[in-house]
Amino acid sequence: MIVSLENVFKYYGADCILRDVTATINDKDRIGLVGPNGEGKTTLLNVLTGGLDYEEGNVSVTNGKVIGYLKQNGGLAGGKTIQQEMESVFADLLALGQEVDSLQKKMAQVHDDPAEYERVSSEYTKKLARFEAQDGYQIEVKINTVLNGMGFGDYDRNIITDNLSGGEKTRLATARLLLLEPDLLILDEPTNHLDFKTLSWLEDYLSSYKGALLVVSHDRYFLNRLVDHIWELERTVLTAYRGNYSSYVVQKKERVERQLKEYEQQQEQIKSMEEYVAKNIARATTAKSAKSRVAALERMERIEKPVIWEKKAAFRFEYDEPPVKDVFHGKDMSIAVGEGENRKVLCRNMQLDILRGEKIAIIGQNGIGKSSLLKAIQNLIPLEEGHFEWGQKVKTTYYEQENRQLHPDKTAINEIWDRFPNMYEVEVRNILGRVLLSGDDVYKLVGSLSGGERAKVAFAVMMLERGNVLILDEPTNHLDIGSKEMLEDALESFDGTILMVSHDRYLLNRIPSKIIEMTADGYEIYNGRYDYYLEHKVEPQPKKAEPTEEKKQAAQKFYKTKADRAKQAAARKRIAFLEKTVEENEQRIEELTVQMSDPQIAADYQKMEEICAQIEQLKMQNEEYGEEWLLLLEDEE
Repeated sequence: MIVSLENVFKYYGADCILRDVTATINDKDRIGLVGPNGEGKTTLLNVLTGGLDYEEGNVSVTNGKVIGYLKQNGGLAGGKTIQQEMESVFADLLALGQEVDSLQKKMAQVHDDPAEYERVSSEYTKKLARFEAQDGYQIEVKINTVLNGMGFGDYDRNIITDNLSGGEKTRLATARLLLLEPDLLILDEPTNHLDFKTLSWLEDYLSSYKGALLVVSHDRYFLNRLVDHIWELERTVLTAYRGNYSSYVVQKKERVERQLKEYEQQQEQIKSMEEYVAKNIARATTAKSAKSRVAALERMERIEKPVIWEKKAAFRFEYDEPPVKDVFHGKDMSIAVGEGENRKVLCRNMQLDILRGEKIAIIGQNGIGKSSLLKAIQNLIPLEEGHFEWGQKVKTTYYEQENRQLHPDKTAINEIWDRFPNMYEVEVRNILGRVLLSGDDVYKLVGSLSGGERAKVAFAVMMLERGNVLILDEPTNHLDIGSKEMLEDALESFDGTILMVSHDRYLLNRIPSKIIEMTADGYEIYNGRYDYYLEHKVEPQPKKAEPTEEKKQAAQKFYKTKADRAKQAAARKRIAFLEKTVEENEQRIEELTVQMSDPQIAADYQKMEEICAQIEQLKMQNEEYGEEWLLLLEDEE
């Protein structure tokens, strides 16, 4: 066990946020924490990690266990370079390495003094053993692996982290936490600001993580791939489910239906008992029996009625007049940012035609120019080269991913009212109510709203603008799962034109009819949704460099004996076997994971436990084979 919570209650004033929470996290657990925004997920994480006091119950962490927690906007120390931030994780180990180097030099200095040499040599041997046991010589390899995976491979390591963007800081903080390798790794929305390549790497890395994971995420793909338990926090209560997100959806539906049936049966029983008491309490012959029913009613543990219909944001995009067939035509468009030596061309000679009713998604790595393209075609930034034109009767409305078009010092109600001054107050309140902002919340400053609340205000503006072309930049980034689903419904039913940038794979697999991938070499168009893109995407093959004369000579020396060649052949055969077996195991894990989402299997808890045990066994074998594979590769090199 790493950490446990027993009957924990947390209040903010008179409001109960966590009610009687009891849960345990064990070694190698993979838990996804879900629930609507504002239900207390971050509060639970702060209580669990000791960052927040609680009123009742107990939170205990096993001695020696380390918990690593990355908050949504987790910052860095500041004033350090990228390399220094990463090396700070290994500060003690690097200091030990310096001691080892110092002792090694001292041994050379005292070799004429046997007694001193023996003392220094003994200390050197002990500290070297500690350094090697903690993988001291692998520090730079670990740093390079994580930085490359998190998208910092081409960055200058001497950049001060204060100069990074918000998204870059979040990615770097994630990288630092991964290097810490805590016993329990807690990540709060780790997929925000990640492109597909980085997201895929992070999923692979976390799937083989040796410790336990607790992840807050609204990314349903991410949860399905990584977790084997779901914790749902809703209306102050924590409910645990076995399986991934898809399995949780099925189990929750069944639980709610079962609880509703039990509630209705109990209500019928209560009604019958109360009617009996009302009729018989005053009669001498039946008063005793009626009183016994009164006592039974008082002792009865009442079943709470489940909330079947959650209140969700109601998005609906409409327009007054359709545009012409040819909505947009862009020719030879090139976009550049920065000035002087910092000037960078993001895309070059792009051709883009959009027809009425098309729904197009633009994808690509961070920094490739997706958001800049959306801004350029709205004249928010200039084109470097080329030109574009919008068709007649086109009316665009724009969702900017960080909602910078909103005024942080205005209240939510004034943000709407100042844009549409002819609206009545009740109309403004109604539109805000549709996005779940009501009561005193409408008088909150936009700058003090949560990311999800600001996003909803921006969508309220868009709905009122009644554009026939929606331009969306990462529209689901700050929304909870329920709001994402409602937005997807609205975009799917919208019969106008959509041009959007997104990393949300669920959204990309539901809304667009065409995907444009922007790359450093140009762009590719895929006439389908995300699954179609994955199926038809062709990865560029790197060119193999011709070996130098020095490498040829080194290779000849390496294969200098028949025994060496035989040993190398056996190693290659074993490597191939390990790679094939690991791949087959991964395929089997995916098959078993799909089985867990089957409603019949999800309802059979014994079968679910058997499948989870099989998955765990396959993962353990892959971990062992992976370590052997790395050792064989190192020997081969």
